[in-house]
Amino acid sequence: MKNILLIGNDGQVGFELQRALGALGQVTAVCYPAIDFSTPDSIIRVVREARPHLIVNAAAYTAVDKAETETELCRTLNAAAPAILAEEAKRLGAGLIHYSTDFVFDGARQQPYTETDQPHPLNVYGATKLEGDLAIRDSGVPHLIFRLAWVYGLRGKNFLLTMRRLASEGKSLRVVSDQIGCPTWCRTIADATATALMKVRADDGTLDLAQVSGLYHCVCAGQTSWQGFARAFMPADIPVIPITTADYPTPAKRPFYSVLNCDKFAKTFGKPLPPWETALSDCLSSG
Repeated sequence: MKNILLIGNDGQVGFELQRALGALGQVTAVCYPAIDFSTPDSIIRVVREARPHLIVNAAAYTAVDKAETETELCRTLNAAAPAILAEEAKRLGAGLIHYSTDFVFDGARQQPYTETDQPHPLNVYGATKLEGDLAIRDSGVPHLIFRLAWVYGLRGKNFLLTMRRLASEGKSLRVVSDQIGCPTWCRTIADATATALMKVRADDGTLDLAQVSGLYHCVCAGQTSWQGFARAFMPADIPVIPITTADYPTPAKRPFYSVLNCDKFAKTFGKPLPPWETALSDCLSSG
């Protein structure tokens, strides 16, 4: 991999990817406004100027509730833009890595979802992310799509930082306890991406994504609720009061259960992802 184009290095996952991918090739990192996903010409120009061997797309519209009223913008950024990236990568003979979401599922089951389970999004965000996934798959470009969930870290905007801020302001922490998922540190995702690439990287640096091309779940092992997650990182003397989803209504519906089975990732790339508790401990100690 002589040239890697990383899109979205200003986000949680993208920031960590810039570090993790540096050992694998020359990384060109771009984010808005240098690349504008709402403008096809901007996407095409950036890709053709960079002429990458691999495109790693960590950019997306992620305002889940706001997406319910900004449907077209969300679809443009999450579905149309990845479709363009896929076509441009195919034109260059490059590979594409893209990140999806557990929100493609409706949470109606009570056992971890696998990559072959039928998606059924409950909200606009999940629906548009699924559209992007399918566009990449149907393009025929060699690709890896990693489905993520409950992403957090020590920078940007996320649940962990929001809870810490509210606690520092002396506000009561009332947290949903009937939604179950897999908290996943953004650095874990970046390291897992690098692990996958090393598996298919030849000694001369070339990359054969075709042999492993497809969809993979990529989250930390285990499961918990939002309230259980908050309890795990908040000091013991700060109450974390469990509430129901009905007690905290939001514009976008969320799945009650979105735990992802990552056996396919572990089997294909030879390394299981760590338990969420271990990753959380490593995250907190890294700061």
